[in-house]
Amino acid sequence: MSTRRFTEPLPDPDEPQVRQRAPNLTPAPAAGQIPPTPVPQRQTSEQRSRAHLPRTLTQVLSEADARVVEGNLGDFVPIQTGFDPLDGFIGGGLRKTELVLLGGAQGIGKTIATLQVARNIAMRPDQYVFYLSYEHTEMHLMHRLLCLESVNPPEIDLSRGLKLRDLYSIIVAQRAKGFMGREDGSSSLQAILKENPKTAPSLARIARYADRMILVKASPAVTTLRAIKEMTARLADATGGNVVVFVDYLQKIAVHPERPRDENDKVTIIVEGLKDIALSLDVPVWSIVAADREGLKSKRIHLFHLRGSSALDYESDIAIIMNNKYQIMTKDHVSFNPYAAKQFRDWVVFTVEKNRAGKAMQDMEFQLHGQHFAFDPRGQKVQQQLIDDKVIES
Repeated sequence: MSTRRFTEPLPDPDEPQVRQRAPNLTPAPAAGQIPPTPVPQRQTSEQRSRAHLPRTLTQVLSEADARVVEGNLGDFVPIQTGFDPLDGFIGGGLRKTELVLLGGAQGIGKTIATLQVARNIAMRPDQYVFYLSYEHTEMHLMHRLLCLESVNPPEIDLSRGLKLRDLYSIIVAQRAKGFMGREDGSSSLQAILKENPKTAPSLARIARYADRMILVKASPAVTTLRAIKEMTARLADATGGNVVVFVDYLQKIAVHPERPRDENDKVTIIVEGLKDIALSLDVPVWSIVAADREGLKSKRIHLFHLRGSSALDYESDIAIIMNNKYQIMTKDHVSFNPYAAKQFRDWVVFTVEKNRAGKAMQDMEFQLHGQHFAFDPRGQKVQQQLIDDKVIES
């Protein structure tokens, strides 16, 4: 059976359509492997169209009852991000219909954290990831993942860690042997990575989820909200609704033919559109958000420093703000030790500033290994007390 092509035209959403059951995209298990537990089908496009019609509470209860009887517990079981204690603070992980925003200054590690969360989710045999990047090509994201897999989070074995320049050197050197007629000069990228002892483990780990991670190099000119929704709808049908959408980053999404009055109006249109995708397609949406100019001048960035903050605050279910721990430590406190503080340069404070279903203003910290494009997902609550723009030693 052939899989659905994403280039096929979508039916008119206003006209009820009877769609065929989506194909199962899970690869067949290799010999000797235990096949994954079958996953019940989620909402079809026809069911989603009916969801916008008025229904009695009795009908809603009946639908929920049918899902539970079928073993479909996706509405009750969160999808873990793999970052601890973040999952605990946000109710166990990501949930269907929720919009999660991740903000912070440039270079703080937003893309690193987002791609790592996407990787963690894609490693589950029952989940797919749809990753749209307006900043990087699919090839560059693959290179980042190879470096990330070299330290194997959460193990974080830095002794085997690859940097981008290491990866490029291995590929170029091995390919050069082929050009010089050396017998050991591999000709393909996969052969080079597979044969080199430093890259072989990374390639093997990526292979475990490569079929469940869908990458798109988005364009600020053509990848509009409608395009994102159409692609997500096809993926939701093809995967039984078991897909999580990641956007890097929100302000880059094209909004034409709409003509926003200003930047705030544009952000409002985009964030409302992303929330609509989460609600109407019954999927979690995670999006990176850039800070405004005033926020970049601040010692510590908050949710109100993000571009279009009022709409972001209203529409999001969870908002996480990243700050470098060293930068938000007070330098004039009597107990401040500049030498001891150097250890905080590689730590990033994640603050859950909005949490619709739980406690907000929860602070945790994770160590960043930027050269390997990875966080140590085994974080901890911040031991210092955070007050406004400062961290005070306890």
